[in-house]
Amino acid sequence: MANVSVAAEWQLLYNRYYRKPELYPLRWKNIDLSRNKVACAPFGGPIAVIRDDSKIVQLYSESALRKLRIFTSSGVLISDTVWKNPGGRLIGMSWTEDQTLICIVQDGTVYRYNIHAELIEPNVTLGKECFEQNVVECVFWGNGVVCLTEGGLLFCIPDFKVMRPCQLAETGAEDLPNCMAVIEPKYTVSGNVEVLVGIGDRILIVDEDGVQTVEGEVVQGLVQKMVVSWDGKFLAIFTHDGRILVTDINFKGVLLEYNCESALPPEQLAWCGLDSVLLYWDDTPLLMVGPRGDPVHYFYDEPLLLIPECDGVRILSNTSLEFLQRVPDSTVSIFKIGSTSPAALLYDALDHFDRRSAKADENLRLIQKSLPEAVEACIDAAGHEFDISRQRTLLRAASYGQAFCSNFQRDRIQEMCKTLRVLNAVRDPEIGIPLSINQYKLLTPSVLIARLVNAHCHLLALRISEYVGMNQEVVIMHWACSKITASLAIPDAALLEILLDKLKLCRGISYAAVAAHADKNGRRKLAAMLVEHEPRSSKQVPLLLSIGEEDTALMKATESGDTDLVYLVLFHIWQKKQPLEFFGMIQARPLPRDLFISYARCYKHEFLKDFFLSTGQLQEVAFLLWKESWELGKNPMASKGSPLHGPRIKLIDKAQNLFAETKEHTFESKAAEEHAKLLRIQHELEVSTKQAIFVDSSISDTIRTCIVLGNHRAAMKVKTEFKVSEKRWYWLKVFALATTRDWEALEKFSKEKRPPIGYRPFVEACVDADEKGEALKYIPKLADLRERAEAYARIGMAKEAADAASQAKDGELLGRLKLTFQQNAAASSLFDSLRDRLSFQGGATVVCIFVRRVRDCRF
Repeated sequence: MANVSVAAEWQLLYNRYYRKPELYPLRWKNIDLSRNKVACAPFGGPIAVIRDDSKIVQLYSESALRKLRIFTSSGVLISDTVWKNPGGRLIGMSWTEDQTLICIVQDGTVYRYNIHAELIEPNVTLGKECFEQNVVECVFWGNGVVCLTEGGLLFCIPDFKVMRPCQLAETGAEDLPNCMAVIEPKYTVSGNVEVLVGIGDRILIVDEDGVQTVEGEVVQGLVQKMVVSWDGKFLAIFTHDGRILVTDINFKGVLLEYNCESALPPEQLAWCGLDSVLLYWDDTPLLMVGPRGDPVHYFYDEPLLLIPECDGVRILSNTSLEFLQRVPDSTVSIFKIGSTSPAALLYDALDHFDRRSAKADENLRLIQKSLPEAVEACIDAAGHEFDISRQRTLLRAASYGQAFCSNFQRDRIQEMCKTLRVLNAVRDPEIGIPLSINQYKLLTPSVLIARLVNAHCHLLALRISEYVGMNQEVVIMHWACSKITASLAIPDAALLEILLDKLKLCRGISYAAVAAHADKNGRRKLAAMLVEHEPRSSKQVPLLLSIGEEDTALMKATESGDTDLVYLVLFHIWQKKQPLEFFGMIQARPLPRDLFISYARCYKHEFLKDFFLSTGQLQEVAFLLWKESWELGKNPMASKGSPLHGPRIKLIDKAQNLFAETKEHTFESKAAEEHAKLLRIQHELEVSTKQAIFVDSSISDTIRTCIVLGNHRAAMKVKTEFKVSEKRWYWLKVFALATTRDWEALEKFSKEKRPPIGYRPFVEACVDADEKGEALKYIPKLADLRERAEAYARIGMAKEAADAASQAKDGELLGRLKLTFQQNAAASSLFDSLRDRLSFQGGATVVCIFVRRVRDCRF
């Protein structure tokens, strides 16, 4: 009997059953669909209602001001607002995929509202042509719209997320289209919007690039209404002679043709899934036409609105909301009158089991081989049911059959129970989202949770998130932000406790984002208290800066040890604060201070000098001045007596004065003083010689250069000014004269007095210049025999080297000299004989000493 009562509600269309359960009796009052413009969001979304200003209606107890009201699918009022938007009559209204209400008025202005009837700025206009010609019709699809103007122009917004209007190609027709239908971009080959336009007895395909005429004889005569199927593969057409045609989207052939009783175009034409088409005229039954067989009529005595879904059509009337859908095959197999399918027998076995009848076992034996399919059918049928008691019974039947089925997936029933609990929770009239299981799978749980959050159903969204194992952070975050917005009368401290009590439920939640929302709502103190609980410095510090807590931000950035964060704070404070205030903030913090100094040394010398002066670090200012003088010296103009040398010297003088004020930097003060003195002398030398070869060279190089140029007086002046020692003076002059190959002056210089450095530098200078004859003048004057032997060896005089080494009685030296002359056999033999002689003399001397010591011991 239960099967009979269920199947009695079905209607047969050819070989397919359809059912029309009531989802809700609507809770709204005094809403007449015929007097209003209505927009219903798909996937069981909200319903927007506003009085139709294109109709003359009688006002009862309502205000003359029009109100935009938003209801749930069960008729519960969510929000309302007074419509005060300019731009002329409201032409079209629809919901986007993210449940934003789009309203297009006559002059082409697009107004957007959220689900709480709050206007979203900024408004968008379709362009100057729409403003001048006025919009007369709008065709919406999931996330876009096509608008028709009085001049026959087509304008499109392909994506409401981007809101970039564009004009489609002109049709060239003089008359306005009879009807339009849109093929969504995801179903076209080009990836662009294509509009099917019925003009006269033609159908045109219009996009941005051009216009095509549909060829063939599939459609003949005037087309009055068109609608594209949910999957973009089929097109339903109502012709001038009252026929309803269904073709594929490429117009290859007619799949359905039915002659309606009326030639008047229907008010609404909609697909019911992919198997049938609904036609609705005022004051006539709702007509459903299928591929074959007689149509089905549904009778109503009130106006209707058809809301297409992926698996059916929601039918909205003044008093109720119904869902017309094809009965799933699993449900048909169980509840069809006279069904003997395994699923029906399993369902019947449960009934016998509840009545303690032995026939339950008999039924199970009959379907033993098909038991897994029967269990799966019961589970699937339960998922498609809206009635909770029937869901429970079907799942019990599946569980009963599973107990006798060893090879069935055990968690299948558990998954379906979880899904149905979610669906039943959102189908509750207080929530009003009547999703079917197919819609739920297509929508996905994450989008459903986002819609619940958007509707401020935070508790349910949180429980569903926890139940399906999804991250709860988004829900709690949105709740916290909404709580802050709605709790202007609650003190900051009390509100903080309320927020923390919930925010701590989710680990890793961004307190900074909530604090940012508090600051945006003018609650800066609450924001400061919230951000203290943010564990991530990378999010905490920028927010502290945005709410004016620079000192706390600097402290947190320093504690994190992240130099990038510290620099972020430093640059922010640097731009916002006065220099002295900025210096005071970083002086007591080593890391920010050192980072600032490192940066300023490279890019902000003047600012760094101000910092050092404010902190009394005069020596650091002096070092900066000294560095600036060197940088100034790198200027290519700082040559040939350039006036840039004057500023350089002044900078060094300033540095010297600053060094002189501190006892610890006496050396630096003296060095700066001598540097300035040397620069002055070098500058004078460059002016006098007209050669840019002196500045920035050392004292030794300056002396050497003067001698090379023959300016001995200037060299002596530098020696005197900087108290160059005699040894250093001799070294410099010897090698400078050797460089100029002035051997006569070198010899004369060697005879002025006994050189304090000896004659070895003279020898080396001559040898380096490959002047052996000049070297022979100084080698005999070498007092050290070993040096003399090595000097002779360097100029290739083996005999003289051997004599000097022999006089020095150094066997090791003789060995080294032998290696030097190893290619000269005679020289090698000479060194060997001398070394042997030294060895013999040394051995004899040792024997004499030993004999003498023995003799002394005897006596």
